[in-house]
Amino acid sequence: MAVDIQLATAADCPAPRHLRAWTRRAVGEGPGPVEVTVRVVDEAEMTALNGTYRHRDGPTNVLSFPGDTVPGTDITLLGDVVICAPVVAREAAAQGKPAEAHWAHMVIHGMLHLQGFDHQDDAGAAAMEAREVAILAAMGFPDPYGAA
Repeated sequence: MAVDIQLATAADCPAPRHLRAWTRRAVGEGPGPVEVTVRVVDEAEMTALNGTYRHRDGPTNVLSFPGDTVPGTDITLLGDVVICAPVVAREAAAQGKPAEAHWAHMVIHGMLHLQGFDHQDDAGAAAMEAREVAILAAMGFPDPYGAA
């Protein structure tokens, strides 16, 4: 699996090797070659993306943009996950969570969206949250939805 890391902000974020490891854990063993981009951005870029693609004002923590299969190859461009470093930092502090655990959760969350998971209804949210919790637990991180 090829993971392209793009650091488009000076804000603190985990090392690219951690972002890659979390990304790979979210996908597991899939059929054929898979490529994904994880882009870490500032609030200005995330605000622009959120406005353009979700028609919402202000930045959000993570957005996912699904890709497709490359015609004539066996390569699947899984898509792009964009994470806003300042928002993730603020959320971790406000929720009393270790920054690394919250970052891992945002990567996993974004990657699951690329794989078709969503939280638009109760059943979808329950399935997505259960998958997030299982992946994070396998990496030694606590349940992000559990009581603090």
